[in-house]
Amino acid sequence: MNLVVNGDAETGPGGSAEPVPKVAGWEVREGAPALIPYTLGGGYPGPDDPGPTDRGSRFFSGGNSVRTALVQDIALPVRGRTGRRAVDAGQVRYTVAAWLGGYGTQEDGARLSVEFRDDRGTPVALSVLGPVTAAERLSRTALVERTATATVPPGARTARVLLVLTRNGGASNDGYADAISLTLATGGRT
Repeated sequence: MNLVVNGDAETGPGGSAEPVPKVAGWEVREGAPALIPYTLGGGYPGPDDPGPTDRGSRFFSGGNSVRTALVQDIALPVRGRTGRRAVDAGQVRYTVAAWLGGYGTQEDGARLSVEFRDDRGTPVALSVLGPVTAAERLSRTALVERTATATVPPGARTARVLLVLTRNGGASNDGYADAISLTLATGGRT
């Protein structure tokens, strides 16, 4: 089960290139993101551009801010196969995944990080995905899948998911992201 709420940009206001002040499930910490439909055109990723095969109708964009940051704090399960006892015994693995990208030859990009924290909020581990460079996208407007899998550190109680979309040139922040997920599993399964 994906622990990230609205990791696919499908819920809440948006649906154009216009920035939105709020994104369902996320706290907008900096900038103003846009939730852009794949059918918008105008150089944005479209349904036929590289990206998730099971994409929905929208994706995250950095809007017109130089830097846009969205945060989500997730409480890890207390009970069950992925609960605290299993975490503290080193039996729980996580997989963080996202499709990250940008526009053409520009180096605007998206970076996703997951920081695991103990019950005092002290960071105990970090995973970072991206950004995907223009060369990695073959200088195309595209989203590319990135994943990381590792053991949830013993003592972890929360996970802070941070999506940062950065403009390195041009007038728009063309850092793009979609299909953001964080899953937990025991026994080598995620």
